[in-house]
Amino acid sequence: MKQLLKLLTQLEGHIPDYKKINATVSQSTVGWQVEHSLLVVNGVINELKKSNPEDYRWKFNKIRLLLQIINKIPRGKAKAPKSVKPMDSTSMDGLILNIELAKKQVIDLEKLPAKSHFTHPLFGDLKLKSALWFLKLHTKHHLKIIEDILKSENPKI
Repeated sequence: MKQLLKLLTQLEGHIPDYKKINATVSQSTVGWQVEHSLLVVNGVINELKKSNPEDYRWKFNKIRLLLQIINKIPRGKAKAPKSVKPMDSTSMDGLILNIELAKKQVIDLEKLPAKSHFTHPLFGDLKLKSALWFLKLHTKHHLKIIEDILKSENPKI
């Protein structure tokens, strides 16, 4: 959980650049990348909290296994579900509120049973440990996109 909190702190550091964009890297702004990551973190943790640990059933999933092996999300291969797509009105204040909520939510993970779970659209049911792996992997993926947007020669504002 400490690693995920560190990643959230890195996301937070990019909030001042929320309006920057580079279409050669992504059609989305830095703010969209940050907000999407926070929507995923907060959404997954909410689902983990609501789940009934007794209902968790492990099932083999080759896509999940492949990503666990390569430990990287390939770019441009998946589309974000509507529930975690940011609105067009990303604001600095909204991002700050969401980052604070995400940090509190991550701390709450320590209190959850190990078989708390959520259902990912591609990976199926992920229990707490696997959900944490996914959240770190997903956040790192978007941090890399943000870094690529910002290191380009002229990110637009």
